[in-house]
Amino acid sequence: MKTWLKPVGAVLIAGTMLVGGTVLMGSSNLSNAVYADEVQKNVINVVGSGEISVKPDIAYLSIGVQTEAATAKEAQSANAAKIAKLNTLLKDTWKINAKDIQTGQFYVQPNYTYTEKEGQKVKGYTAQHTLQVSYRDLDKIGQLLDAASTAGANVINNIQFATENPDQFEEQVIQKAMANANMKASAIAKAANRQVGIVLTVTQSSSGPAVYNQNYVMKEMAMDTGGASTQIEAGEIKINTTLSVTYEMK
Repeated sequence: MKTWLKPVGAVLIAGTMLVGGTVLMGSSNLSNAVYADEVQKNVINVVGSGEISVKPDIAYLSIGVQTEAATAKEAQSANAAKIAKLNTLLKDTWKINAKDIQTGQFYVQPNYTYTEKEGQKVKGYTAQHTLQVSYRDLDKIGQLLDAASTAGANVINNIQFATENPDQFEEQVIQKAMANANMKASAIAKAANRQVGIVLTVTQSSSGPAVYNQNYVMKEMAMDTGGASTQIEAGEIKINTTLSVTYEMK
């Protein structure tokens, strides 16, 4: 019978030494580990936020028509005629480019009634077609909505204000976020009786530099105010970003 004996001694493997079942780190690895530990003890991690308020330069409107009829075909046909009239108004009278008008929603669905005697039955159909409109003359939004209502629009949903070119504000909002991070890091270092050193890493944490908030006020429609037009206030929108910053602490 053969007996295999494992040699006793030291075996060097990738910078470590195995001696009697104990792993000893090589001097290079040990130095790196000590350095990494020291670095972690001497950094400050903060999140800086920056926000600015700007005037919007575009509005996104949802304008549409809803029609009820006895059959699906009648509902769709009547609705199609009204939406065609609305499209003509937007393009010809209000000079809105075709690329700024697109269908947002379209459906034809049955309406149901229920009684214990007859159960559920179809009672007519509803057709709805909404248009998503991009409009830039913000001072005239109220007049546009009044004209659309007169032309047959009976579905007008939320208005969202935004800026078409948020990149023009990115540098400004990033500078504010960085200033906020610097302030936080300085306060932390002061509290620890230390000083802030160089910036080691910066990561923009938000998905984008701009966040658009809905901000509008709608007053009564013209038909309820003795002929006064609907007033829409664009207000301001908020553009913000956040930065995760790591500083050296001296």
